[in-house]
Amino acid sequence: MIQVTPVILCGGSGTRLWPLSRTGFPKQFLCLTGNESLFQQAANRLAGLGQDGIQVAPPFIVSGEDHRFLASEQLREVGIPLGSALLEPTGRNTAPALTLAALAATENDQDPVLVVTPADQTIADAAAFTAAVQQAITQAADGNIVILGVTPDKPETGYGYIRTPSVIPAHAGIHSPPIPVQAFVEKPTLETAQKYLQEGNYFWNAGMFVLRASVWLKALQSFRPDIAQACQAAWAAKKQDAQFIRPGKEEFAAIPAESVDYAVMEHCPGSTFPIQMVPLDAGWSDLGAWDAVWNVLPKDEHGNAHVGDVLTTNSSNTLVHASSRLVTLVGVSDLVVIETADAVLVADKPAAKTSSTSSPNCKAPSAKSTPCTAKCIAHGAGTTASTKEGASRSSASRSSRVQASAYKNTITAQSIGLWSPAQPKSPTATKSSP
Repeated sequence: MIQVTPVILCGGSGTRLWPLSRTGFPKQFLCLTGNESLFQQAANRLAGLGQDGIQVAPPFIVSGEDHRFLASEQLREVGIPLGSALLEPTGRNTAPALTLAALAATENDQDPVLVVTPADQTIADAAAFTAAVQQAITQAADGNIVILGVTPDKPETGYGYIRTPSVIPAHAGIHSPPIPVQAFVEKPTLETAQKYLQEGNYFWNAGMFVLRASVWLKALQSFRPDIAQACQAAWAAKKQDAQFIRPGKEEFAAIPAESVDYAVMEHCPGSTFPIQMVPLDAGWSDLGAWDAVWNVLPKDEHGNAHVGDVLTTNSSNTLVHASSRLVTLVGVSDLVVIETADAVLVADKPAAKTSSTSSPNCKAPSAKSTPCTAKCIAHGAGTTASTKEGASRSSASRSSRVQASAYKNTITAQSIGLWSPAQPKSPTATKSSP
């Protein structure tokens, strides 16, 4: 029986998804696609990896101190018990996070296979994800380092790439031989990305790894002994309160900040720690910007993706997320409008992909941000009990707003000339469901 411990990395602030994503409520805890947050989706996917020969333990999460109750409450909502939560006093990137998770996993002479994934990704094909990760678990149980390589469907310049020796056959599956990783490649130019797509042996690096805890600790000691020793010092100074683990604050601050890729993975090809890849073709997205959110949301016949109270006419390829009031678009295209109670973002969709906002609210959310998020969630992006207090405040106002919704839409549409009482609504005008 292969013992598996999921490790969910919950760091990151998601500033490119401002104003919905805030420091106090970052994107991994938002319901952007469906009725569950991205974090809940990740936890459910990992919990479903069990099968004959594979036993999955409750997840080990790595989070900031401020998000400990938010994460544990969201797990409770989907019926998944929390294994342990490592609470980082400050962000030191993913290599220290994984190292402390591995140190926790190897206590009591245990050495489980760790399935390491960020908390802020979405997967369209859960069955394909499960099959790929189960294959990776089987390979990792033998002492291999395994990375999931996302099969690219476009020339993407925003991701790093994984190079394999040859083109992977389209029929490659769970019984295919291990695929060695030849090299990790930095984010390319558009011309280079187009070349990678044509050659067929390059895959997106999604930051998902599968390996035994002991293998990670040995590899880190080999490639970055400074990080290994600093993490051991922070772990030795830890304090534990039930399932919450707090590493030594001063010791943790002294750990060099480094990613898993730079600390270990990029050094593995050609070393005594060879790394293998399992292809992942499962509709993966990191939802790194608003255009990525538009890509995965359902759309009308004009390519508009809307959440909340939205009225459009003669508009196409737009993304509107209305949290607290009606948003109306007339004669626009390729536009992103994100409306919240205390901030509104209006951006060209292509520009929203490459730039993050510098608003102070990204770092210091106002007192309105929690009710704002609750209203956004109540409008069709899912429900989380972790915003129950804000939601309860918004629900009363929402009930009266829903009753007046048709009247308000009529007045708004009439005032901008979309229709009048003497004529029917324009057939091109659409309104999203609340």
